[in-house]
Amino acid sequence: MNLSLFCQIIVILTHIFLYERFILFSMEGLIASFRRGRHTQYHNQMIVLVDKIENKVKAASLVGKKVMWKSPAGKEIKGKVGATHGSKGALRVLFETGMPGQSLGSKVTVD
Repeated sequence: MNLSLFCQIIVILTHIFLYERFILFSMEGLIASFRRGRHTQYHNQMIVLVDKIENKVKAASLVGKKVMWKSPAGKEIKGKVGATHGSKGALRVLFETGMPGQSLGSKVTVD
């Protein structure tokens, strides 16, 4: 194999890797609902749907990432992705404090 061809392949693979990492670092999500059971509702745990994540395998790569929600008043509530939820790529996010009801349907950032 020619050395220049080998270098070109390495450069292309590096660009693909960096592009995928950049996408994973700057994602937006939508708060779908509180995590709940039949009789209970956990106010600090939310189900989040993230853009470009369609299955459980891709969602598992985001476990441990930081999540931030900004209220209309400017207050920031931070959380952490705890686990996946279901098989369609939803995430279970644990926030540091209870989330208000107005957060449902709003955007969060995943870093």
